[in-house]
This record gives sequence, structure tokens and C-alpha cells, in this order.
Amino acid sequence: MMSKKEDDVSEALRSGASTSEAGHRRGDVDVSLFSDSLTRPTPAMLEAMLNAEVGDEQRGTDPTAKELERRVAQLLGHEAAVFLPSGTMCNAIGVRLHIRPGGDEIILDEFAHPAESEAGGPAAMSGATLKFLRTEHGIFSGADVEDAVRPHDRYLPRSRLVVVEQTVNLAGGRIWRLDQIEDVLLAARRHGLRTHLDGARLLNACVASGILAHDFASGFDTAWIDFAKGLGCPLGAAIAGSAELIEEAWRYKQMWGGAMRQTGYIAAACLYALDNHVDRLAEDHALARELAGLLANVPDVRIDPEKVETNIVVFAVPDAQAVAARLRQVGLDLLVIDEHRLRAVTYLGIDRERVREAARLVETAVAEAVR
Repeated sequence: MMSKKEDDVSEALRSGASTSEAGHRRGDVDVSLFSDSLTRPTPAMLEAMLNAEVGDEQRGTDPTAKELERRVAQLLGHEAAVFLPSGTMCNAIGVRLHIRPGGDEIILDEFAHPAESEAGGPAAMSGATLKFLRTEHGIFSGADVEDAVRPHDRYLPRSRLVVVEQTVNLAGGRIWRLDQIEDVLLAARRHGLRTHLDGARLLNACVASGILAHDFASGFDTAWIDFAKGLGCPLGAAIAGSAELIEEAWRYKQMWGGAMRQTGYIAAACLYALDNHVDRLAEDHALARELAGLLANVPDVRIDPEKVETNIVVFAVPDAQAVAARLRQVGLDLLVIDEHRLRAVTYLGIDRERVREAARLVETAVAEAVR
């Protein structure tokens, strides 16, 4: 007998409806723009998963997982890659590959994902300290890196690693330009620092800018992409680097419980996404710009639509917690960033009708909150 969940997926496959729609029928939030991690596999992706050739990934006998790793390494301009359960694990392993025990320090934006959303992982798992850069949009310069580098002194942490986040999540999906990345990499090399690219939404940046992923990522010592956000996969990310670093990454994958077996079922979804879901990210960007334009006309909402570059819309309201609470009551889920700012994210399965409904709900909620 099929479970309820299997029944929903089977019905989606038979009818051609998206699994996102099946999720809404199960009573999920009506219009959740909380994150693009809410994407669900399309029927065609599910078919690819069902037909995947699999083996034991840990023993190197899963051909689909190996093909995905080859594709990611090529895409990012590195020698090798390893498939991991999540982007957070990519960051965790990426940090550990570069940080030495004994007070090494990471230079990164103060609101970067490893600083804000990984439960203190860099400190707990790698013994790293963090040197925060305060920036306007999460994008810093080579000069900022130079200023942050510690002098050689027995009393100070040792500067070791620079982390760049592409796109910048909490700054509204802002894109690092290629010249800005090259400036930071040059400064890091001058001081013998390692570099790591948090590429959770790297392909959004590529689609929006027209710059190849290889050009953004190949200069870093390690770089990764996520499949469980705009690309619509149920889970997964892959980190790339030199063959030596990736061999060591496999060791940490095993040590930290990321070992998997018939990974090919998920890797097949990721390969399908690389072939079919990258260019369509432009649709998410267009919807985000439309949402920003609508919100710009709402009284007591502050947003500059011209600064929306990808699929993330960050806007300010008088009381973010109060507005978010009212929105949840009527079925719209957004991320509260701070006292005034909310984040909405467009993704596969969100259409123009839902974006317009979201704008109407925000207008009502803000009016009630400031009443």
C-alpha cells in the first residue's frame, strides 16, 4: 500500500502537476516566499530519479554520482568535486580544509552564511575565529581584506581564509562582479591566504550577469554550488577544488556523517537540473523584480527595485515581526532578517499570480501593523 506522500507524488506524475502544487494540497503555507529551498522536484526530475543508474557512492561505484562530480568540477573550473548532502556541509568542509588548529581566522562579511546560519560551525568543527567585515551590501574589496589581515604576532589569531558569498543572501541577492572577486583574490594571494566561494546561488549570478560559473569560481581554492535552492532538487550540493583537497574532503565527509550510498537517485535530479533548470532562473529573477516594483508602491514599505538583481527581495517595514506574524496568519511566509527587514524569495513553482497576491497581502499587513 502506498503512503500518503507516495500517493501525492504519483498523482503529480500522472497529472503533470508540479510537486509544489501537491504540497499546497497537503496544507502547506499558501504562498511561501520564505526561501528558494522550498522548491520541489518537477515530474520530469522525478522520472530522471526513478531511472537513475546507481551503485555504492562511498565505494566509488555509483556512476551517476561520479558523473555529477565530474560535471561540477568542470563547471567550476577545478580538478575534482565531491557530492554532499547540503551547502552547509560544503561550507563546513571547505573551512576545515583550509583552517589549521591553533587560532586560524576567517575573513568574511559579518552577515555571511557561516557567520549567521551555521550554528557556530566554523568555531566548533574547525577551531576557527571570525574576522567580520562590515559592508553595505555584503561585498568587500581587496583593500578591506588587506586591512583585516593580522600582523604576525604571537598574541593575535592568524589570518588564514577569505570567504566570499555569491550571491549575497541577506543583502538581497546582490551579485559580486568579476572584477570585485578578482580584486579580493589578488589581495588574498599577496598575503598567502586561502579562498573559499560559498556558491549557494552562484548560478543565479551567472544567469543574471552572463558570466560563466568557471570565471567566477576557478580562482578560489574551493568553491561549491547548491542544487536544493533555485535548481529545484530535494537536497544536495557539491564542492570542488584540487584533487588533493577533494580527497581530503572525502575524509571529512565520512568523519562528519555525510556518507551516502545509492546517491545516484539524487545525483540524477542534480544532473537534470543542470541540463534543464539553470536558464529558467531568469524567470525567478523577473518575478522578484515584479514583486519589488509592486512593494515599492506600498505605503510604509521601503525598497529600491533597481537593486533587485536576482531572486531575493529584501524590503523594510516599520515592524518586521508584527508584519510577518500577520502575514503568516493569512498564509504568506517570509523571513524576518531584523527589526525592520523582511526577505522574500522567488523560485520554481512560484508564478506571477502568487507574487501579486503576496504584494497585496503585504500591503494589508503593513497597514494593520502601523494602525
